[in-house]
Amino acid sequence: MKKEKIYIANLKCGGCATTITNELTKLKGVYKVQVDNESDCIDISYENINREKIIEKLHELGYPEATEENGLLLQLKSYASCMLGRVHNLTH
Repeated sequence: MKKEKIYIANLKCGGCATTITNELTKLKGVYKVQVDNESDCIDISYENINREKIIEKLHELGYPEATEENGLLLQLKSYASCMLGRVHNLTH
């Protein structure tokens, strides 16, 4: 099993963390996701999945790697993901 720390952009709050955790754990091969809002990173454990699939999913949600270009569209996607996470936190 591989363990990795991935630094991302647009991480704002617990809503973001909830969406990221929920969506990444849906990927087959991802076993553990822990989001650290203070350091803007994700600790992730996975195997039998290409790292690029994880990065692609983060990008779809609006949370690109910190080294990627972070345009307005990605920032807007992250706000939408954040709101979904906040709603999920309120209902659970």
